[in-house]
Amino acid sequence: MEKNVKLGRFLLRHYGYPVLACAVLLAVSAVVPLIKAPPHITDLFRHVLGICIICAVSWLCVRLVTGLEEFLLKQYNIEAEDNLSARKMYTQLRIVKRIVTVIIIIGFAAILMTFENVRQLGTSLLASAGIAGIIIGFAAQRSLATLFAGLQIAFTQPIRIDDVVIVENEWGRIEKITLTYVVVRIWDLRRLVLPITYFTENPFQNWTRITSDILGTVFIYVDYTASVQKIRDNFFEIVEQSKLWDGKVRNLQVTNTTERTMELRALMSARDASAAWDLRCEVREKLIDFIQQNYPDALPKVRGEFLGDKPASQRTERM
Repeated sequence: MEKNVKLGRFLLRHYGYPVLACAVLLAVSAVVPLIKAPPHITDLFRHVLGICIICAVSWLCVRLVTGLEEFLLKQYNIEAEDNLSARKMYTQLRIVKRIVTVIIIIGFAAILMTFENVRQLGTSLLASAGIAGIIIGFAAQRSLATLFAGLQIAFTQPIRIDDVVIVENEWGRIEKITLTYVVVRIWDLRRLVLPITYFTENPFQNWTRITSDILGTVFIYVDYTASVQKIRDNFFEIVEQSKLWDGKVRNLQVTNTTERTMELRALMSARDASAAWDLRCEVREKLIDFIQQNYPDALPKVRGEFLGDKPASQRTERM
């Protein structure tokens, strides 16, 4: 019962007046043909009534989106660790709100076009300057491309609010999505502003497209005398004790060798990109400290052989 009361108050607060205005105006428009009055008065009344209906419908569209946004955002917490659903909803609502804004602008344009003088002015301008039509055509084409790009991002969602992305060789999070541009908050708090069409026309990395889980790597270079198994055991101990590890993936392997060193790759998983970065730094520092304290001779070194007893002409040096 209490839920029904709250729902009723919510609907009345957001939609009561716009729906009432639309209903009254539609009722009046149905009655107008039955009224007997001079033609000029009837035309003026219909003109005013049409403007009022456009305003009422625009008002209702705004209230519909605002109410829906308030209702849905209460169900989703974007601050949660696993916030994929919340990010999807936030992204769609933000873009839909901006589409509604465009609808309102079109509504006001429709109101202006109901005035004969305004319509005649626009027609005369286009007729007197053919180049203006070409310019407007190109502008409209670009605007439509941008609008469709916004709709595509809203519903296919290659990016979402708070997604972790790599764009223009920069790591950051999607902070804002509009119908014309996207703001990416870079890790050092700079803002990268890109046209929305960038994300439909160019390749980019999205680290949280399906899930925020991510693998991190650390490379350590040691001498051939190092004990790989003991370093691996220490790595396992480090990640198991770390609160940043999500308990899924851990491994250490020799991934490359050169004439001087072995390359060890430590692979670990974390719940998101930020945790993975901190975990990588922690593992790197502790592995270096472990090798320094327990196997200092395993640090990379340069070997040389000097044959001092031989004549200079026969002396060789090998590195």
